[in-house]
Amino acid sequence: MTTGAPAIDAERGSSLHAERGRRHPAAGRDRLLDIAVVAVPAAIAAVLAFYELTARSLWLDEAASVAISLQHGAALWHAMEHDGGNMLAYYALLHVLTDVFGDGELVIRFPSALATAATVATVCLLARRLFDRRVTLAAGLLTAVSLPLVYWGQDARSYALMMTFVVASFLAFVTLVDREAGAPPARWAWLAYVAATILAAYMSFESLLIVPAQLLALAWIRRPWRPVVSALAVTGGCCLPLLVLAERRGSGQLFWVPKPNLTQLRQMAEALLSSGLQPDFHPTATATTLLVLSGALLVAIAAVIVAGLRRAGGDRPTSWPHALVLCWVVVPVALSLLESYLGQPIDLPRAALLSLPAVSLLLARGVMDQRVPRLIGVLAVGVVLVLRALQLAPSYGASPENWRAATAHVLAGAQPADCIAFYPSDGRQAFEYYIGAHTPAAARAPRSVLPAVPWSEVKPYVEDYLSPSSARLAAVEASCPRLWFVSSHSGQKHGTPTSRSDYAHYRALLGSLTGGYARHRTVAYGWAAPVRVELFSR
Repeated sequence: MTTGAPAIDAERGSSLHAERGRRHPAAGRDRLLDIAVVAVPAAIAAVLAFYELTARSLWLDEAASVAISLQHGAALWHAMEHDGGNMLAYYALLHVLTDVFGDGELVIRFPSALATAATVATVCLLARRLFDRRVTLAAGLLTAVSLPLVYWGQDARSYALMMTFVVASFLAFVTLVDREAGAPPARWAWLAYVAATILAAYMSFESLLIVPAQLLALAWIRRPWRPVVSALAVTGGCCLPLLVLAERRGSGQLFWVPKPNLTQLRQMAEALLSSGLQPDFHPTATATTLLVLSGALLVAIAAVIVAGLRRAGGDRPTSWPHALVLCWVVVPVALSLLESYLGQPIDLPRAALLSLPAVSLLLARGVMDQRVPRLIGVLAVGVVLVLRALQLAPSYGASPENWRAATAHVLAGAQPADCIAFYPSDGRQAFEYYIGAHTPAAARAPRSVLPAVPWSEVKPYVEDYLSPSSARLAAVEASCPRLWFVSSHSGQKHGTPTSRSDYAHYRALLGSLTGGYARHRTVAYGWAAPVRVELFSR
């Protein structure tokens, strides 16, 4: 017995070694496949976001981001506070970047482009945890090839980073909740959930609409609430400064958003399904086809999932991934609509961003289901991707609000004694960005009289619709033989009461200038919010 034991152990060792040798290639191949289904969509997203990153002109809000970030000390805080605390973390990040690397278009848009790739990678990681590799790859590709996501990935605003932290919050939430029965929650998952949710909120208030979706999914899986509740309690405490700032600011920054109508609802559906981004970009010939096809697929897949959830009432852990994704699609959209109808209207197409990754997950899960023939599933994903690419391609280099061209036009025609006026004052930020401070362009630019601030001073103007008094306007006309009048976002003739008031002030100002000067000519640049350049002269 004793003499045979070493031989038996050696035999077992040899057998185990051989078994490991057989297993290792498969395990290595699996790891490579897991890496590939995350890396390939993320790489595609990076290419799509960084391609022609600086080709599109800055628009009014991007210029505001830069003007705020270029402030220092108390001026920086007052500028961020004036925005109600919204995008607080983004402004702080941009302040650091512009302070170190300057305010070039590549610098100010780089974080958003990088965040877009990170968002797609995180969607893939989440999909791999919830589903199989086929679903992961399809979800990643569908998320990457998305006009709204790529557009905000090429924009100096916080929405691309918000989406990264929103998806990271869901990934950490799943890790925190979806564990073996009786197993303690991972501390790192709790910390990641808190950090991602807080950062999402500090990028944009709208991101908090994901929390009810997560809680509803948690109610479905019936796992202990304590880790999530404690995490949200810490998150809420850390977000109190935002609530204070938002309360001080009020809802004034959304003064231009009307109550939902059919046009807005269609625009929200287009953004949600990546079939367009109106009014920023004109719809293509295939936009409606993509909208109808994606909408029909989404509704059909959701109906099948709801039926499955009803049947799987007793087997909730198995059906949990479907419940989570469905809550993610429905709850933020429903809450944003409810808020817009019953309270302060919000920008619905922008709010749809929150559910955009979940739509990709749901579509991928449906068409890549094992009950669907593989060829049909692959063809369905391919058709949707091609249609999405057809919406995305024309957007590159297109400037719906072309301040770059408007600034070049003024500089090309400016004469030494010229003046320039802006309505609203926000337009000065975009114009000033393209002439720069202490540059030859700034030296030959018309003298700024409305607002009356030298070009050497970078000052943020956020929703500044102040119009000059009659005495001030008369002084401007007397001192300026030629006056350039630049306007954009000048109010809406049929908009909200505040927008109508702003538009009336604009028309009154324009009428006064027309009466005070003998001649004027107008050029417009862009289409979504065209930049009107009018030259008044004697």
